[in-house]
Amino acid sequence: MIRFTNTLSGAKEPFVPLVPGEVKLYTCGPTVYDEAHIGNYRAYMFEDLLKRFLKYSGFRVTHVMNITDVDDKTIRGANAKGVGLEEYTAPFIRAFHEGLAVLRIEPADVYPRATAHIPDMVRIIKGLLEKGVAYRKDGSIYFKISRFPDYGRLSKFDLSELRPSGRIESDEYEKESIQDFALWKAPKEGDPVWETEIGPGRPGWHIECSAMSARYLGQPFDIHCGGVDNIFPHHENEIAQSEAFAGRPFVNYWLHCHHLIVDGEKMSKSKGNFYTIPDLVQTRGIDPMALRLLLVSTHYRKVLNFTFEALDQAAAGLRRIRDFLFELETRAFPAGSSPEIALLLVDTRAKFDEGLADDLNISISLTALFELIRRVNVLIKEDRLAAGDAIAVAAYVYSLDGVLGIMPPRPGERDLPAELRAKVEAREKARKARDFSLADKIRKELAAAGVVLEDTKDGVRWKIVRTSGGS
Repeated sequence: MIRFTNTLSGAKEPFVPLVPGEVKLYTCGPTVYDEAHIGNYRAYMFEDLLKRFLKYSGFRVTHVMNITDVDDKTIRGANAKGVGLEEYTAPFIRAFHEGLAVLRIEPADVYPRATAHIPDMVRIIKGLLEKGVAYRKDGSIYFKISRFPDYGRLSKFDLSELRPSGRIESDEYEKESIQDFALWKAPKEGDPVWETEIGPGRPGWHIECSAMSARYLGQPFDIHCGGVDNIFPHHENEIAQSEAFAGRPFVNYWLHCHHLIVDGEKMSKSKGNFYTIPDLVQTRGIDPMALRLLLVSTHYRKVLNFTFEALDQAAAGLRRIRDFLFELETRAFPAGSSPEIALLLVDTRAKFDEGLADDLNISISLTALFELIRRVNVLIKEDRLAAGDAIAVAAYVYSLDGVLGIMPPRPGERDLPAELRAKVEAREKARKARDFSLADKIRKELAAAGVVLEDTKDGVRWKIVRTSGGS
């Protein structure tokens, strides 16, 4: 049974999707006013682990991650540079996707942009006006929280103790400011303006996610994720406007990850501890898979303290996995297999799966993996591992890459060194020139280097094979 800690209830609950075998997942994406930092990617990594585990568990996942390309921050940035929103946000959107690729974060099915979904927002705002849950004031439209009795349910605020007062224009505000929030903002100098049936203006931040999630996932849907800083006001306001409009629940499970800090302190540019993916991978030469392992290895509901010492430890763990797989793939083992290894794999699989099924408790799962490596390494050292065991263990470890995303390429999937690729290309040219003697000579040279060629109707294929003499 899979169990998640649901922020809405404050309890760990069995996960039961709305449709058996299917999961609809919405994750808060970037506000593209600046380049994303490693704290942002900590959240994206948690969401990637969640999605990968759900798929590993047999669910079909539909994943939507929004891109906020119009809000107070993006408008300020565009105005400061004297350019339009699209020109200003484009490089940050591109850098965001590049960072996802570097860390092997699986892409979402849809990346809706706020500016492309204004009509969806207008439809909801119009409906809220008609229901009397929203009102106009000075050209803007506000959500009246006193008309939504369940307000505060996610963030656990008691409205009887925190009396609502006034309205607020800003997209983000302090917890003490329990105020009516802007759904639609009146035109003002420097702001982009859309002409709509509810009047000219531009959307508030909170309405964007309600509109985009409903467009692609419907309502209700299964899981909504984000950082703990999104709980209030953003996610609280999403619930209020979505449920007031539709008259039914918005989301069944809310999962929030905690902050990333650096050397025990909040990350900030002024402190010099603000890091992006290019800072670490390109400038400092950090292995992106070591960074991925570090970001994923702390439970999502705990603060992650980023240090370079911790990054070194993650790199050491990654080397341990890679060295282990190399031994299994290159060492010559005697024929056969043993029941002991079969039982060990059953036990490891059960512990790995149980860890993640318990609210994504990744530490239990990683402990199971490294215990497998330790025990098999003992057998290798004692010459007690058979060839069939080595194949089975390697296959299992590689199978975990669907969840962890940190394994090296499997044999046959690796890029050839440049000199060997040149030989493959030279052989193809020889074949096309009908110089079969040369083609055969090159084939033998490649075979001696551990590269086996297969001629197919679609062209030549190659794979790296294990040799009996080691590397």
